Amino acid sequence: MRWLLDSSTTTNPQPLTPNTCVNKQHLTWTQIEDLAIRLADRLPTTFDVMLVITRGGMVPACIISERLNLRNILVAAVMFYTGQERTLDKPIFLQFPADPLLNGRRVLIVDDVWDSGRTIMAVRERVLDTGGIPETAVLHYKPGHTTYSDVRPDYYVDETDAWIVYPWDVGEASLPSRLLESVSEA
Repeated sequence: MRWLLDSSTTTNPQPLTPNTCVNKQHLTWTQIEDLAIRLADRLPTTFDVMLVITRGGMVPACIISERLNLRNILVAAVMFYTGQERTLDKPIFLQFPADPLLNGRRVLIVDDVWDSGRTIMAVRERVLDTGGIPETAVLHYKPGHTTYSDVRPDYYVDETDAWIVYPWDVGEASLPSRLLESVSEA
């Protein structure tokens, strides 16, 4: 079962049901391009490497890398959810660059959204462990959902607590299939 966190606190999870009111923000490709360009324009141009968190960070990272003329692009594939839609305590790194590719380098970590912050912070910690110098950049920061009260992204464009639906999210694939079935039957 997926849980919706009340935007006023991260300690009051509510089960996500067909009757749950969710503030959704559907974005177009044009809006994503605009957000990514605005994010790129806020970034320094002195990064040695970009580390993209799959899959949500891939589109913003492509636009940012073009804007900054950054060609050294690496991938971090991180899994926090199981097939049963259960959140894991610790991430599983399906793919992560070798230490020498990050050691001593300024690393720009890119993702689409900082929701709980757990994914990007896990990647940040891995970069620190390699001796890299990480900075984080996202399109959307959700301060009402983060599990880190003293940390936020180094760079972001929009602050929101809405459920962001990106154009690459196929349908409502992020919702549990049982919920989709019950909504379609109503």
